[in-house]
Amino acid sequence: MPRAERQPARLVILNRMATLRRAAIGLAFSLLAAPGGAQSPPPRSIAVAAASDLRFALDEIVLAFEKANPGVDVRVSYGASGSFFSQIANGAPFDLFFSADVDYVKKLGDQGLTLPDSTFVYGIGRIVLWTSHSKLDVSRGLAALLDPAVRKIAIANPRHAPYGRAAEAALRSAGIYDAVQPKLVFGENVAQTAQFVETGAADAGIIAHALAQAPTLQKEGRFFLIPSDLHPRLEQGAAILQRSAEPAAAEAFRGFVLGAEARAILDRFGFERN
Repeated sequence: MPRAERQPARLVILNRMATLRRAAIGLAFSLLAAPGGAQSPPPRSIAVAAASDLRFALDEIVLAFEKANPGVDVRVSYGASGSFFSQIANGAPFDLFFSADVDYVKKLGDQGLTLPDSTFVYGIGRIVLWTSHSKLDVSRGLAALLDPAVRKIAIANPRHAPYGRAAEAALRSAGIYDAVQPKLVFGENVAQTAQFVETGAADAGIIAHALAQAPTLQKEGRFFLIPSDLHPRLEQGAAILQRSAEPAAAEAFRGFVLGAEARAILDRFGFERN
């Protein structure tokens, strides 16, 4: 196709993103400034697919966003990033995707399934060794997993969970993977992995730092922050999806996540800044 015919198409894409951002700003103002006697419109609903390590942090962010934007209802589904990637590639009707591995988001973009210029990194994840076992000394780091008292070790499934791949890489880097491999049990995602340890189905687990910061896990157990040089960098990212039925509301939520209030929540749950 001649260059003269391609250029307008790019302008259309760029103009659409600018229009969406203006619409998101207008949406926020309209939701906050409805006339006193006017009947409130039905809430707009956006569906978010999110990596399970975000469960506690994103729940807080959603509450803060909905308080500031009472006309938008945010519905979040949590699971493994790789599973969501497959679902979205096959047409799952989500408005935004928050992945524990930004590469999944970029791959969707390569397939034309995200809105141009909507991809962003919201944090760098960390992994921890977590246990509620009273006699397990986690201050020894991953070497504590060699203790004969540790019979089962939970990690997320490396086939579709970025935190599982990071856990496996850390065990290999520490030189103990072969020794502990018979003890491994796999959660479908990192939240289920934490649940295995919390309920006693496993003696210890390698889970997301963000989950270990949750009040219930802080109260019930202890953790050791695994050095980041033992595993690939967990760069986590998100994007608005091309099939979004509410792109203006999705853009408003994206903007909120990038703001100071959401950033403070992410900081508190251990997501490092990019």
